[in-house]
Amino acid sequence: MTGSAAGLPNLEYRQTMNMQGQHEFGPELAQRFRDDGYVCIPDFLDAVTVAAILDRITAIKSGNIKGIPPEKIYYEDKESPDTLKQIQDLYRWDGLFHELMFEGSAIRLARTLLKDDVVGRNMQYFNKPPSVGQPTPPHQDGFYFMLRPCEAVTMWLALEPVDEETGCVRYLRGSHKAGLQDHARTETLGFSQAVTDYDGLRAQYEEIAFPAAPGTLLAHHALTVHRADRNRSQIRTRQALGFIFYAARAKEDTARHAAYQRQLAAELEGAGKI
Repeated sequence: MTGSAAGLPNLEYRQTMNMQGQHEFGPELAQRFRDDGYVCIPDFLDAVTVAAILDRITAIKSGNIKGIPPEKIYYEDKESPDTLKQIQDLYRWDGLFHELMFEGSAIRLARTLLKDDVVGRNMQYFNKPPSVGQPTPPHQDGFYFMLRPCEAVTMWLALEPVDEETGCVRYLRGSHKAGLQDHARTETLGFSQAVTDYDGLRAQYEEIAFPAAPGTLLAHHALTVHRADRNRSQIRTRQALGFIFYAARAKEDTARHAAYQRQLAAELEGAGKI
């Protein structure tokens, strides 16, 4: 089952602004999140802020922002800087990213969607470089998070036009209601696990594709199954930011999570990806 977000206004929520420039998120947004497992918010950030983010990313690529451990930066090919794929924990390395994570509308949105106070867990830069950007396998973020209960939200923010050619995000609408699914190991950098029965799930839940303009935000529940195709373009990148917030009521298996991260870092280093 496939579909597109285009022409389906009920899948989008266009935010309003108050006098202080803060976004207002009403209860209907939280209800849509509970029903569908995701929401789409166009114009979450304006063009000036998106440009500032891209400037900071360029500074990181140029080596002008220091102190980022090499294990936090993933490349499709470590010998080719143009194949930069992912940067972890951005809020730790630069004030703009810290502000976006903890002082802007993102954390307020997370509280609204999860109906709880939240813990900011990660901010990531994602890219699918031209022609070499690999598919993102179908997965649930909650499989990596190791939470009980599995109550968390991931936000994905487009930094440039993203469409089906460059690999837009695709959700299985309502799939969060099916609970945590079995996953198996993949060879995909940054996404080491994939749902084992995606075809079966897609027969039950409609797949919705989300092309996105710069500044558009997608937010999904940690149990929502999602994926993205590879970047088929020969010239266009597919850059985005990711935010992860855990509900305060969710408890992390910290020892198990740390062990998984150590194993993953060792595997990535051995493969020449970090």
